[in-house]
Amino acid sequence: MQETRQNRIARLLQKELAQIFEAETRKTHGVMVSVTRVRISPDLSICTAYLSIFPSDKAEEMVSNINANEKTIRYELGKRVRNQLRIIPELRFFVDDSLDYIEHIDELLKK
Repeated sequence: MQETRQNRIARLLQKELAQIFEAETRKTHGVMVSVTRVRISPDLSICTAYLSIFPSDKAEEMVSNINANEKTIRYELGKRVRNQLRIIPELRFFVDDSLDYIEHIDELLKK
């Protein structure tokens, strides 16, 4: 269970990561990346971000590209939150496939 401070920092990181991805995905036309959920460890050293990528067939390619550029994203995040956080957490990115799962369930229910 996350505490109040963890929740506030997670919301801050989610907002800033979303803005970073919004600026970067404008360069790649036809792909939209949104940050659906952010969890942070109790010691605030590891940030786990779940990304929803549209279209979903490019999700694995985009996440591997994002993981390859993790240090650049962390640097950009550090520039944005340097006044709020002393230590910028290590970033981990995963695909949030809950929308695909919901769509699959809807298709099964329609049959």
